[in-house]
Amino acid sequence: MKKIGTSDKAKYYEKEELDVTPIREIAQEVLSEVSRVIVGYGDILQNLFIAVLVNGHVLLEGVPGLGKTVMAKTFAETLGISFRRVQFTPDLLPADITGTKIFDQNEGAFVLQKGPIFANVVLADEINRAAPKTQAALLEAMAERQVTIEGQTLILEKPFIVVATENPVEMEGTYPLPEAQIDRFLFKLWLDYPEDHEEVEIMRRQLSGESPS
Repeated sequence: MKKIGTSDKAKYYEKEELDVTPIREIAQEVLSEVSRVIVGYGDILQNLFIAVLVNGHVLLEGVPGLGKTVMAKTFAETLGISFRRVQFTPDLLPADITGTKIFDQNEGAFVLQKGPIFANVVLADEINRAAPKTQAALLEAMAERQVTIEGQTLILEKPFIVVATENPVEMEGTYPLPEAQIDRFLFKLWLDYPEDHEEVEIMRRQLSGESPS
């Protein structure tokens, strides 16, 4: 897959107005690449790109199987930045996300083992299946953009973007996110089932064995 860099952060001004042409061109190129993998969801993809630009977090709500994981991973691959996925479960602990210190027998000392939160794009899959304490650990890191592991404070990656997915609240085994925690997200987006013609395109790609390169 083609990787599109975003390292050029020069600002373009003309008559005190920001020239958004370079940003628009990058956006079109990124969305074009992502659309080679993801069928449909144009508005969702645009909002995800906006979140990447402003270093914001996104909450995606929808039933399982709609491609939320693939969507986040494809964005990271297209932009050439790191990606980690965390599957949230009722027994997930905060240390499973942030990391911990373990004793290294060879070194004879405790060494830091970083958790999956140390990535540019972190997918928190089914965030509302974890206990509130674990949810809070992630959401605190989202706000502070740093974590403290046994007294050691570590700055998170830049950019640092959390794409969290949640199942509808009526599904069994979910813990609804409090409103104050939902406010940590720049966008809360709903993913519905694809349109009929989009489902046909998905089937066509699967039957033809198409894969992005």
